[in-house]
Amino acid sequence: MASTKVMQSPRVESLASSGLATIPADYVRPLWERDHLGDALEEVKKAESGPHIPIVDLKAFDSDQADEKTKCVDDVEAAAKEWGVMHVLNHGISSELIERVRAVGKGFLDLPVEAKERYANDQSEGKIQGYGSKLANNASGQLEWEDYFFHLIFPADKVDLSVWPKEPADYTEVMQQFAKELRGVASKMLAILSLGLGLEAEKLENELGGTEELLMQMKINYYPKCPQPDLALGVEAHTDVSPLSFILHNDVPGLQVFYDGRWVTAKLVPDTLIVHVGDSLEILSNGSYKSVLHRGLVNKEKVRISWAVFCEPPEGEGGAQAVGGARDGGVAGEVHASHVCPASPAETFQEISG
Repeated sequence: MASTKVMQSPRVESLASSGLATIPADYVRPLWERDHLGDALEEVKKAESGPHIPIVDLKAFDSDQADEKTKCVDDVEAAAKEWGVMHVLNHGISSELIERVRAVGKGFLDLPVEAKERYANDQSEGKIQGYGSKLANNASGQLEWEDYFFHLIFPADKVDLSVWPKEPADYTEVMQQFAKELRGVASKMLAILSLGLGLEAEKLENELGGTEELLMQMKINYYPKCPQPDLALGVEAHTDVSPLSFILHNDVPGLQVFYDGRWVTAKLVPDTLIVHVGDSLEILSNGSYKSVLHRGLVNKEKVRISWAVFCEPPEGEGGAQAVGGARDGGVAGEVHASHVCPASPAETFQEISG
């Protein structure tokens, strides 16, 4: 367990609970970005008219009927190519386990800040696992209205349980079971996405390290109530480096994705996982699949919690290359420059948003 360390600045949770009416300047977004911000609870109401993130049903993929299986592949392929993000139904993880994941995550985050500090990370010493707050090392140089807990959850032989919360008492049991089951969902998604490229089902997973080697890292994001949600972001605009990311949330909206020249607020769709395509998968597919630019809004009234799991190749693997044989001209070792996500998403958004 990490030792308690002296904080250089307050946790965002501490700021929010102090009763402040205005947020510190370090959290205020740049002028060019503020016209596109708003309270998440209001933005989700405005989003009712659409467009909406696609909903795909994985149940048909296990069907004996070839046409049903093909339709599932086609639906996932279309969502990955047009949006780079989708709500996934019938993913195979029980609602009971999902609720337990939410409960133990919330149980830890509900502890006093002083108790959570026993698990504090120290990025200056390379200790990235544990409880933390975002440092100003992102594209904008601004702080984000967020605290978090970050840890590796799969594979078991690489997991360091000493950094995992001891409270709630069932945290480890629940997260280990969730990791095991989500690993199966990741395999299924990669198989479907491989077939969508005209490849053998196991091709993408093999490129990413195979069944036992793919890493899964969880970041539990805690977004406190914010007195000025039109000035701040929980997470600034970015794309994920990981091939796939899976998102759970506590039924409070906030996720926005950039689609067709504007920000689209994600609806709350019961019994689904949100799946993001990341930079590595865009490269592996030679640009066929889209790495989604996304961000997190905050609000005045409700705490938002999300559980993000990033699926990544094992440490030390080489950089992603386009998979040989993929549709749309994919050739191993050849990556089109126009398909590689920019190093500074904030600058890109500034350009396309005017």
